[in-house]
Amino acid sequence: MIRLDASSSDFAEAFTTLVNARREADEDVARNVTHIIKRVRDEGDVAVKDLTRLFDKHDLDATGWKIDRADCLAAWEGLSPELRAALELAAERIAAYHAKQRPADTDAIDAQGIRLGARWRPVDSAGVYVPGGRAAYPSSVLMNALPARAAGVGRLIMVTPTPNGEVNPLVLAAAHLAGVDEIWRIGGAQAIAALAHGTERIAPVDVVTGPGNAWVAEAKRQLYGVVGIDMVAGPSEIVVVADAANDPEWIAADLLSQAEHDPTSQSILFTDDTAFAQDVAEAVDRQIAELATAETARASWDANGAIVIVPSLADAVPLIDRLAPEHLELACDDAEALFAQVRHAGSVFLGRHTPEAIGDYVAGPNHVLPTGRRARFASGLSVLDFMKRTSFLGMDASGLAAIGPAAIALANAEGLPAHARSVSIRLKDQ
Repeated sequence: MIRLDASSSDFAEAFTTLVNARREADEDVARNVTHIIKRVRDEGDVAVKDLTRLFDKHDLDATGWKIDRADCLAAWEGLSPELRAALELAAERIAAYHAKQRPADTDAIDAQGIRLGARWRPVDSAGVYVPGGRAAYPSSVLMNALPARAAGVGRLIMVTPTPNGEVNPLVLAAAHLAGVDEIWRIGGAQAIAALAHGTERIAPVDVVTGPGNAWVAEAKRQLYGVVGIDMVAGPSEIVVVADAANDPEWIAADLLSQAEHDPTSQSILFTDDTAFAQDVAEAVDRQIAELATAETARASWDANGAIVIVPSLADAVPLIDRLAPEHLELACDDAEALFAQVRHAGSVFLGRHTPEAIGDYVAGPNHVLPTGRRARFASGLSVLDFMKRTSFLGMDASGLAAIGPAAIALANAEGLPAHARSVSIRLKDQ
C-alpha cells in the first residue's frame, strides 16, 4: 500500500506515478483478442463452441447454447422471499431512475421560418454482457437490461459465461425480472464477437454493454464501429475523501468494497489527518483477515491501495480530478461544497451514510461506470446508450432564400461547386 504526503518534496512525482499506473490489458491480451474475433467472424458457431470448450470447460452442444426462459422463471420462483424482495426493490429503483433519462424529441420553427428538430429512437437490438467467471452479478443484469427496456429496445439478449456448464440461479432470476428475451451460455471475447458479427445461431445486435474482464473490455474496444458499445471499462476503483470525524472501520470497509473485486482494483483514501490515516490502514488489515475474499482484497490493497495526506480536504479536489475515479465518496461535513468543485468522477456518494456499495445494488443510478481516468470524457451507462438521435429540418422557399446564399459562399470557399449548385439552382428558380 502506497502512503503519500502532499507536503513531501517528492509528492508531485509520486502522485503522477499513481495517476499513470496501468492496471489494464497488455499487448498479449490485445493480440489474442484479435485472433478470437477473427475466428468468430470467419467460423461462427464452430469458433464459439471451440473457445467455450477451451475457456469455460464445457461443450455447448451438451450443456445447451441457450438458457430457456422457463429456467429463469424457475430460478425466480426458487428464491427466498427476502432475496426476491431485495431484487424487486433494486429493479424498481433502477427502472424509475432510468425512466427519467429518456430524452424528449424537439421540433421548432426558428426566426427564418425554418423547421429544426431531433427525434430519438431506440436501437433495434442490444446485447448485455454479465460476468460469470470470478463472481456472478445479478445486479449487473438489472443495471444493463433495465436501461435498455426504458429506452424501448425491441430485442434484448444476454450472454454470460458458465464455467463447467454451471450457471448462477441469481443471474437467471434477475434476467426473468428484467424481461431479457434471450440468454446465451457464452462469455469472454468470443461472446462479444458473436454479438457484434452474429453467428449461425446468434443474430447480431446494434449495441453491446456490460462489464467484464480484460479480454471482454479489449474485445469491445476492437469491435467498436462494428457494434456500438457503452465504454471500455477496466478494473474497479474507489476514491474516499474522509475527515477524522469518521469511524475508521467504516472507511476501511468502503475501501475494501472495491479491493475485493479483483487484484487489479484500486482503493485510495484522501484525508487531512495523519492519525486517522493510520487508524484506517490498521482497520483495513484487520478486516481483510475476516473476508471470504481476503486473498483478492489483500492483493489489490497491497499492489494498488493508497493513502494520501493533504493539508485540507479541499486540497484533494484537484488531485481527484487528475484521477477521475470511477467511484468517489465524500465522507465529510462539507461534502456538498467539495462536490461542487469536483469536475471528473463517474459517480459521487455524498455524506458519511452513503457507502459506494449502496450504489452497486439498490440506489438507482447505474453502477456501470467509466474507469481508468475515462470519467474525464465519459459517463456511466444510461438510457442514452441504447438510443440514437436523428436530426431533421425542413424549409420553404423563403427559408432557403434567407440562409441559402451563406451556404453557397461556404461551399465555394471549400471548393465544392456541386454543393453550391444544389442550393443556387433552387434560388434561381424562385
